[in-house]
Amino acid sequence: MLLRAFLALVLALTALPALGAEVRLTVERKDVTVTGRSVSAITFNGQLPGPTLRFREGEDVTIHVTNKLDEDTSVHWHGLLLPGMMDGVPGLNGYPGIKPGETFTYRFKVRQAGTYWYHSHSGAQEQAGMYGALILDPRESEVVKTEREHIIVLSDFSEEDPDEILRNLKNDHSYYNRGRRTIGDFFRDARRNGLGATMRDRLEWGEMRMDPTDMADVSGYTFLVNGQSPTGNWTGLFRADERVRLRFINASAMSYFDVRIPGLKMIVVQADGQDVEPVPVDEFRIAVAETYDVVVTPREDKAYTIFAEPIDRSGYARATLAPREGMTADVPPMRPRTTLTMADMGMAHGGHGGHGAPAEPAQSQGHGGHGDHEAAPPVPAQSQAHGGHSDHDAPAAAREGPPRGWADAATPAGMRALKYSDLRSLTPQKDLREPTQEIVVRLGGSMERYVWTLNGAKAEHASPIELKYGERVKITFVNETMMAHPMHLHGMFVQLINGQPGERLPNKHIVSVAPGQSYSALLTADEPGEWAFHCHLLYHMAAGMMTKVVVARMSAEAK
Repeated sequence: MLLRAFLALVLALTALPALGAEVRLTVERKDVTVTGRSVSAITFNGQLPGPTLRFREGEDVTIHVTNKLDEDTSVHWHGLLLPGMMDGVPGLNGYPGIKPGETFTYRFKVRQAGTYWYHSHSGAQEQAGMYGALILDPRESEVVKTEREHIIVLSDFSEEDPDEILRNLKNDHSYYNRGRRTIGDFFRDARRNGLGATMRDRLEWGEMRMDPTDMADVSGYTFLVNGQSPTGNWTGLFRADERVRLRFINASAMSYFDVRIPGLKMIVVQADGQDVEPVPVDEFRIAVAETYDVVVTPREDKAYTIFAEPIDRSGYARATLAPREGMTADVPPMRPRTTLTMADMGMAHGGHGGHGAPAEPAQSQGHGGHGDHEAAPPVPAQSQAHGGHSDHDAPAAAREGPPRGWADAATPAGMRALKYSDLRSLTPQKDLREPTQEIVVRLGGSMERYVWTLNGAKAEHASPIELKYGERVKITFVNETMMAHPMHLHGMFVQLINGQPGERLPNKHIVSVAPGQSYSALLTADEPGEWAFHCHLLYHMAAGMMTKVVVARMSAEAK
């Protein structure tokens, strides 16, 4: 009788809503050994990456952050819906940052579920090690049932001081481009394309003072999985036939990755923390600051390699899934690096990617802008050089020579790469109103001066984008540069216009806009406050590619 009463009490207690969670984080410099020698990093609680924080939807969260640095710091909770003061961007919403020796306490209610992350929003501290995983469990059980899960935090690690990296880029934008075309490349292209075409190509690139191999501004990184280098080989365990959820987070400062697990099909079930209808793929490209959850089901009692290549193919991140510790699998050969084309420079739009007439935005469409794009959406690891909807399932025999175009990941014949147009919200969108206005955001800059802009202005000169509370708007990104830009709006999700029906457009907190292309998204401005809006390539943001979106209640509707 007593046992039955005790069990009933336990069940009743576990059914109660969570009362809250309290966490303490200390920001401090620590020596870490990643590449074989000790270097200084900025850490949370002495860890790189920081500790995984895990809360439940509906919880009231308290996070005390103590700054032991000799400079100001901050913590931004990437992708979370929360009061502006708690968003963690110094200078916005009255948030002062955290002074040396002081503690700031973040308090907010968890209003969502999914895979997210946290990082510094002060200077280049994020590059120096200030990042970590943030997992929000749903109030009820997960929609997708799995027996096991692992968090996969991808990052790019440099032994150089982040401020020195930015100075090098300012002095010479191609400072880190170690894959420039050679005379051998010229003769190879001449044999394949003809001498005249090859000469014209070289002259066009020379006229623009650009290099088609400049895929990433910074090379020479060591690429990490959960803080481990490729030789460290982080390992996650499984039992054969288990369904395993892998929560991928790209916490890099500057690196896009093409991700695959040879021998395992991946089922994409979540993008940027939001549930999507399952999509089976063999690989996906993950932009800086994006997250993707995938489910794999290893059938055999053997090891599998998780393989993530940066798009400039300057190295790789590697981890292992295995039934037992100590097991390894073959590391696949790296794929060839693609080269940029004139289409990547915006020539398909009649411009020169910031050096001539700008690319034109897609026109507004009826029914909330849910129709077809005039300029096809640029999507990571799927579109061909001209930004079309064709994917990488094209037969390998159709390919002549090395990959061409930013989006060409050299995906083999028969393999499927995730496309943005594959993403379809698992639950219906609630706001299907037509937008009342279209806001065009031109992504521009000067590679030579290493200055990056939004609508022609650097951050310190940019005018804020002002929206009324509750307003429905369409945002069209027009990329006038030769670099991809993962655009991030704090405080709210946008809905990608990706060819899906309006009620199934996917929610995203990062929109990756390919070179020379345009992409549109819808936004319901339902979170009052000042919200940072920027490219999530750290050195692009630091060099000016940032502004703010102000969502204001009108006096008649103010609460």
